[in-house]
Amino acid sequence: MRTLFLQAPSFDGFDGGAGSRYQAKREIASFWYPTWLAQPAALVEGSKLIDAPPHKIGLDAVAKQARDYDLVVLHTSTPSFDSDVKTIEALKAANPGLKAGLIGAKVAVQADESLKASPLIDFVARNEFDFTIKDVADDRDFAAIKGLSWRNGSGQIVHNDERPVVHDMDQLPFVTPVYQRDLKIENYFIGYLKHPYISFYTGRGCKSRCTFCLWPQTVGGHRYRTRSVGHVIDEIRWAKAAFPQVKEFFFDDDTFTDDAPRAEAIARELGKLGVTWSCNAKANVPRDTLKVMRDNGLRLLLVGYESGNQQILHNIKKGMLVDVAKRFTKDCHELGIVIHGTFILGLPGETTETIRETIDFAKEINPHTIQVSLAAPYPGTFLYKQAIENGWLDDANAELVNADGVQIAPLHYPHLSHSEIFHSVEDFYRSFYFRAPKIASIVGEMVRSPEMMKRRLREGVEFWRFLRSRADVAA
Repeated sequence: MRTLFLQAPSFDGFDGGAGSRYQAKREIASFWYPTWLAQPAALVEGSKLIDAPPHKIGLDAVAKQARDYDLVVLHTSTPSFDSDVKTIEALKAANPGLKAGLIGAKVAVQADESLKASPLIDFVARNEFDFTIKDVADDRDFAAIKGLSWRNGSGQIVHNDERPVVHDMDQLPFVTPVYQRDLKIENYFIGYLKHPYISFYTGRGCKSRCTFCLWPQTVGGHRYRTRSVGHVIDEIRWAKAAFPQVKEFFFDDDTFTDDAPRAEAIARELGKLGVTWSCNAKANVPRDTLKVMRDNGLRLLLVGYESGNQQILHNIKKGMLVDVAKRFTKDCHELGIVIHGTFILGLPGETTETIRETIDFAKEINPHTIQVSLAAPYPGTFLYKQAIENGWLDDANAELVNADGVQIAPLHYPHLSHSEIFHSVEDFYRSFYFRAPKIASIVGEMVRSPEMMKRRLREGVEFWRFLRSRADVAA
């Protein structure tokens, strides 16, 4: 079938295809690559990928293009689901013969509920969906496709047997040729990465058991399944030639550094290619491994610290000691590795005191930049189960964002209200960034680089708009 892969228009500036933990409109305009869509698109010959939000493509334009296709596959999420269903309705109004299906963590764990949301949804693909979608695009009988939940001719919902996850990850083709064919890479921007950048996965799954983390609990699983070193390097080599303008490659694996010997092996090959690269990391990477990666082009690590309170880290099964995180961060500073640190407020056990403790922790370890998120109980996660069982999540907050796509504080506790958690994000940012040493660091960075001057000024304007939008939410 002629197949269209779609990240649909929704909230203005909404990063719905995010490979990162949460789908939301961010404090500074940011877009991750739609790798979850690009991977099955790479398997389906003659397909097309439209990533509407970063390319500012409206629904009318998408509907017009949908007339040329037999099948549309949308990536959806809890925040964007209602909007994505309306997109399917609009596309089918333009092309009544179009088959429409959904992929993503939301439908992986709520297949029945998702199909019941609209009779126009023909199918959803559960769990790891790449080859499930290929089978659909190859026009196989729906009844024979593992991993598929679908609506039969009489309107009855059918759930087929599970599809085993992919173990030989080298079976999956490169996603970067799909980027080249269908995306404008300059539209993808992350404040802490060099621009333009490219991101993709070298493996799936994460052995950690963090209760809030979306992908390992819904799609990827807890076994880190990896591509071979040669396969990864071949894609980097291809992308380096295809995108000479790219200044940085980012590996979006949940925790690229979980397999330290493999990370070192990839690093040594990247060093031979002379590329600048970054990756996700847990705050426990040995100094020797950090040095090997640094010596071979590593510039930045994205590190999920989450909290500075040890009990909260235990509560969320982070498997991390605060003292280990401090030592790791000190090693990075000494080796010249930049850190973008991420933190979450409102996790189980949070109090006004632990919020202050985390803010003080962030100031002490002093990553170069930070992102502060609100605890988001996505369906399929242990945190969601806890929130439902304990009455921490109200129905009114279940979509996790407001009408503009801005993240809300969905959880509340007997001793800590939605409002207190929500406002603590602004307090965190102000406390961290409005310090003389941090201001001096940012100004120095701007003075040394005209390009950085333009970026930081733009980001400053966007950040102030973000704070104003939060004030509107609170009002």
